[in-house]
Amino acid sequence: MMLDILMIEDERNIAEAVRFILGRDGWRLRLHPDGEGGIEAIRENRPRLVILDLMLPNRSGTEILAELRSDPDPALASTPVLMLTARGETAAAAEQADAVLAKPFANQDLRDLVRRMLE
Repeated sequence: MMLDILMIEDERNIAEAVRFILGRDGWRLRLHPDGEGGIEAIRENRPRLVILDLMLPNRSGTEILAELRSDPDPALASTPVLMLTARGETAAAAEQADAVLAKPFANQDLRDLVRRMLE
């Protein structure tokens, strides 16, 4: 079974809320708790979409995204990425991510954006 979404997020409450929200829509989601090993988790799981927090312990979301985009496997390098940011950090994240969503966000905004990115 192919994984729909890999979420790399260190705030457990946000990660669990996103898992619940998107799980209700039938998406299969796996969580990874921080930047350490983030790129390895993407390579191992080969998700259809990565939801990536910008500010992570051990390794930032921008570092993970840059490594993903430079991966020698074109299928992996082109994996769509939804970057989660704090308000005011969206400009930097938008440069390489396919979409950006500022925290806090409305549940429906998340659902709509994921649906557009995966369907």
